[in-house]
Amino acid sequence: MSAVSRFLGGPPGRVVFQLIAMSFVVGIILSLLGVSPFDIVNGLERLIRRIYAMGFDTIEWVFRYFLLGAVIVVPVWFIMRLFRIGRGRGGQ
Repeated sequence: MSAVSRFLGGPPGRVVFQLIAMSFVVGIILSLLGVSPFDIVNGLERLIRRIYAMGFDTIEWVFRYFLLGAVIVVPVWFIMRLFRIGRGRGGQ
């Protein structure tokens, strides 16, 4: 299996067809619910503006929690990778 197929989860032609079909079905459902693409874009724009309006204190708050979690997650991940390398490729 090629790297592109592994990344996409299957042959590119089939994946493109599935995405087109799913997009069409979801588009019909959203249309029946009265949602337009502009509503979604405007909602995302409002979300970004609200986050920005909260100020940069929010960014600092998020970064602190990120660092707090990373202090645990990164070393545990690194140790797990070391053990996986020690087992060889049979453990995958």
